[in-house]
Amino acid sequence: MKTLYFDCFSGISGDMVLGGLIDLGFPLDFLKEELAKLPLKGYQLSAQEVTRASLRGVKFEVQVTESQQERSPAEIRQIINDSGLSPEVKAKAVEMFDRLASIESTLHRMPPEKLHLHEMGAVDSLIDLTGTLVGLQKLGIEEFVSSPLHVGRGWVRCQHGNLPVPAPATAELLRGIPVYSTGIEGELVTPTGALIISSLVREFLPLPPMKVEKIGYGAGSRDYKGHPNLLRLFLGEREKATEMPGERVMVMETNIDDTNPQILGYLMEVMLQKGALDVSYTPIIMKKNRPGTLLSVILPPHLKEEMAALIFHETTTLGVRYYTTNRITLMREYMSVDTEYGPLTIKVARLGEEVLSYAPEYEECKRIAEEREVPLKEVQMSAIKSYLDKRKPKKPKGKHPKTSN
Repeated sequence: MKTLYFDCFSGISGDMVLGGLIDLGFPLDFLKEELAKLPLKGYQLSAQEVTRASLRGVKFEVQVTESQQERSPAEIRQIINDSGLSPEVKAKAVEMFDRLASIESTLHRMPPEKLHLHEMGAVDSLIDLTGTLVGLQKLGIEEFVSSPLHVGRGWVRCQHGNLPVPAPATAELLRGIPVYSTGIEGELVTPTGALIISSLVREFLPLPPMKVEKIGYGAGSRDYKGHPNLLRLFLGEREKATEMPGERVMVMETNIDDTNPQILGYLMEVMLQKGALDVSYTPIIMKKNRPGTLLSVILPPHLKEEMAALIFHETTTLGVRYYTTNRITLMREYMSVDTEYGPLTIKVARLGEEVLSYAPEYEECKRIAEEREVPLKEVQMSAIKSYLDKRKPKKPKGKHPKTSN
């Protein structure tokens, strides 16, 4: 299995990823051709070898040549969907920017449609993210693994003023991911880097057993004395596991019989925003024949204290129980299909190469149904039909040979 390992000993940013991919052999000319399919202008791309603390790497740069406007999530989505990029790249890019918009909406207490993504809506961030997806597709990467992330420390200046490192949006993107900091001052993990790594990687561990074919180095902008500000990428073959991959999770439960149901709905939303993997409620009968509710939460083990405190603050329960267990999940991918209502995203679940389920993204279909004033089920059915048509094998061209009786 073709695997890319991100060695983030000096963090990660979008330009560092692209520099590393170019160092691995991803052609810059091909990148320029693909990015020209985006309806963007006023920029130039370059890549050159540099040294960082005596180690060489490739520095990828986006030089902005014209003033750029602020962009809303809807405008970013339109730029991507109107491009000539591959359906897979477009679907993944839209998914990633929508995820970021949801986080920014929560942080700024503002509806997504009123947001303007300053740094992430800039032309260089759009290029870093979409260019990375193009490069990964071109190199045929099947699996992504990463080391824990070195985030740096101190303060970073942005549109909203000085913010602590990691910046709030970056910190939210890195929920559930192992991070650390040393004495290096500065923002080592940028929002673009956090968005890329958290959207692609599911395993964060030391370099796994793999046959390394190439190693690429992507350089960051700063040159720290005595510390190589580089992202190291290992490209190679990792033996495909014979068993389905599993992971350790924690299950937290409590019985509730005297909390306002409106609070339970609010609690579910907050827990999911803070990193819970799943939240559910089950009607139960408690002691003295009183009806109650069983709250069940699946979460990464490191969120145990935070989730328990949240339950205690928001409900009337006096205690929670928890245990660690294993779970197996299917691999998921997102595909863009063309429908009579425009491009729509299908989430596909796979077991190896076998497709086990597929479904259109609900929020996207809901938005189209509201905008077009058509039934939601018609939008969903249109997306499913387009996906099934796309999966059908193409018939060979030419006349069929005649057969005799």
